[in-house]
Amino acid sequence: MSAVEFTFESEVTASSADAWGGITSLKGISAEMWPYLRMTVPPGAESIKDLEITPGKMLFHSRIYLFGFLPIDHSDLTLIEIRDGEGFVEESPMGSMKLWRHDRRVVTTANGSRIIDYLTFEPRWVKGVTAWFIHTVFQHRHKVIRRRLNEISA
Repeated sequence: MSAVEFTFESEVTASSADAWGGITSLKGISAEMWPYLRMTVPPGAESIKDLEITPGKMLFHSRIYLFGFLPIDHSDLTLIEIRDGEGFVEESPMGSMKLWRHDRRVVTTANGSRIIDYLTFEPRWVKGVTAWFIHTVFQHRHKVIRRRLNEISA
């Protein structure tokens, strides 16, 4: 089975600094995923910056729930690269994936910033359904990103 690749982009009026803060806050990440998915996070952590990051080392183990209550997966959240204010690359071992790579970037633009997600993943089973679901979730995530980050600068 070959890997699936998707790219998602959103232009927002928020500055790249505000965009970075929004996309690295655990509350922001949760808002992006809701109502499709909910991931558990360490108690007391409010942002990725609150976690001890060692590239390539697992940040935390997370359970993933469909619609907030149905356990469907787990992830050993692992950042292999982080560029403060610019982006990160996540390669997290997951129960449902042979490969999960999420490269998220923040780029400064003349009118604010652009959020770009590059996804590469290889499901362990039902590739077509999984690809459709991941595409749907990330379309939703970018809709939430545009709404939240455009409100910041309004």
